[in-house]
Amino acid sequence: MPKPKTKTGEKNLISKRLIELRQQHNMSQRLLAYQLQLKGYDMDKNVITRIETNKRYVTDLELKAFTEIFNVSYDYLIDGKETDQS
Repeated sequence: MPKPKTKTGEKNLISKRLIELRQQHNMSQRLLAYQLQLKGYDMDKNVITRIETNKRYVTDLELKAFTEIFNVSYDYLIDGKETDQS
């Protein structure tokens, strides 16, 4: 059974937002990978590149990692809509 893709054929929903968040935080892909590794996530620059270019699926653990690094909600990563995190 093939893995699901978006209607436009993309492999993930967060690529554009990940690029935006990384740029807003003045982070290179390498720096983001380093920050993730410091928090215990096994991700390198190549993983970030493949996610941002939609050549890779994103796991739930990776989504969690990005929410922690950028202090955003899952909803924001996936839909671009921020929810109240109180």
